[in-house]
Amino acid sequence: MMIKTARKGDLIMAWDLLNIIAVAAFAFSGAIVAMSERYDIFGVFILGLATPFAGGIARNLFLQEPVVHIWDQGFLLYVAVGTILIAYFFPKSWVMLWDRWNVYTDAIGLSAFAVQGALFAVQQDYSLGPMLFCSTITGVGGGVARDVLAQRRPMVLHQEIYAVWAMLTGLFIAIGFIDASSVVQLYILFFVMIAMRVLSYHLNWHLRFRDLYRL
Repeated sequence: MMIKTARKGDLIMAWDLLNIIAVAAFAFSGAIVAMSERYDIFGVFILGLATPFAGGIARNLFLQEPVVHIWDQGFLLYVAVGTILIAYFFPKSWVMLWDRWNVYTDAIGLSAFAVQGALFAVQQDYSLGPMLFCSTITGVGGGVARDVLAQRRPMVLHQEIYAVWAMLTGLFIAIGFIDASSVVQLYILFFVMIAMRVLSYHLNWHLRFRDLYRL
């Protein structure tokens, strides 16, 4: 019983740390995108807050789970607001540089939220299908919200392999390839998925699509 309790405590700590990493990464990404699109400070905060929290809200709404607890997390809200303020007061040259390197913060947020979504499904004792949904929508939902608010085509629909990495995260945990009670294995999965997302960007990996403008 003590071992199980300790493992549960480790899992909660791992989840909390992943939440902090994901919120900071996605808040930073949203703020940088907003500034690159010349949004005012209100728009910067809207995108900076929507990016880390929209995925979890969408997940809970689709699964008919309460969403009130998503708003009842003051510390993570402070993390997001603090990150947005840091990004907002960056020198202009830094903002332009980070806009070109935004794929890295986006990859961190994608991987962390995908793991977090899978852990949410584990805690709810969901089966394979809902677990894949949780990891995918939690991982990509914030990025979709950011791109839509920035009037960009969501990268999940047309750019490099993106949502697949979030889905595979849930699959590996669902089938037991990654032990959800092992903090070490969760962080290995976290870093592997970051690496795969970045590789798919740099190597221009794509899912097959049909080009209607080429014979």
